[in-house]
Amino acid sequence: MSDWEVFAIKYADRNARIRADSFVPADNHDAPHPMDYFMWLLRRGDEVILVDTGYDVAEGTARSRPIRLDPVAALAPFGIAPGDVAHVIVTHLHYDHAGGLHLFPNATLHLQAAEMAYATGPCMCHEPLRMPYTADHICEAVRRLYAGSVVFYDGEAQIADGVTVHCVGGHTRGLQCVRVRTQAGWLVLASDASHFYENVLARKPFPIVVDLQNMLDGFDTLRRLASSPQLIVPGHDPLVRDYFPSVLAPHIHRLDVGPTRDVTA
Repeated sequence: MSDWEVFAIKYADRNARIRADSFVPADNHDAPHPMDYFMWLLRRGDEVILVDTGYDVAEGTARSRPIRLDPVAALAPFGIAPGDVAHVIVTHLHYDHAGGLHLFPNATLHLQAAEMAYATGPCMCHEPLRMPYTADHICEAVRRLYAGSVVFYDGEAQIADGVTVHCVGGHTRGLQCVRVRTQAGWLVLASDASHFYENVLARKPFPIVVDLQNMLDGFDTLRRLASSPQLIVPGHDPLVRDYFPSVLAPHIHRLDVGPTRDVTA
């Protein structure tokens, strides 16, 4: 079968952050360290798979983290209507990755069983672990489950020819990355298995973590799955927009062609 096109779609950003918010340990800890928010689109001919959904205006208002583009508007340059999205890979259920599930009512969700158990289980008794989740988003996932529109995985699984998911945990119990066959080789959408290039390349953990060993082991998994470190795409790094060409609109960057310069430099 042919290779997939892969696009990073930026819908929000947050600039009021410092390095201590991103790395443990953090040298120069109080230096500014902005964050981008992405969703991703896989496309092969008429086949479309959305990876994560972003969050909407209401969630942004509630968290005082406004978005630049509504997720539906962010997809508009592709000519994709929300009702036409048939499959959404949910890397994990944090608000910024699953806050738009309700916007894609006809989609089957592809989720690690460990993530649903984590987001609905005893760990949510602890506010620091609960903070990145929003109850309405979890309820939407449960409603989709009872409608027969959730497929659960336990570890590694194939979603489609050339698309696999791999549970890495660490940041959450059921965090999964996505491996995609592209013209440049096997590309890995790390999502929050590596928020920034520096997390995986310098082996610096991100501060929001439920299992530190799993997070560190996950860095090795990302390297193993990708054809090269050049094809590991972190979940929140503004550098993604520098390394990969913009297409269709300023907020969309094409990943399957490979970076335009060395990401490890």
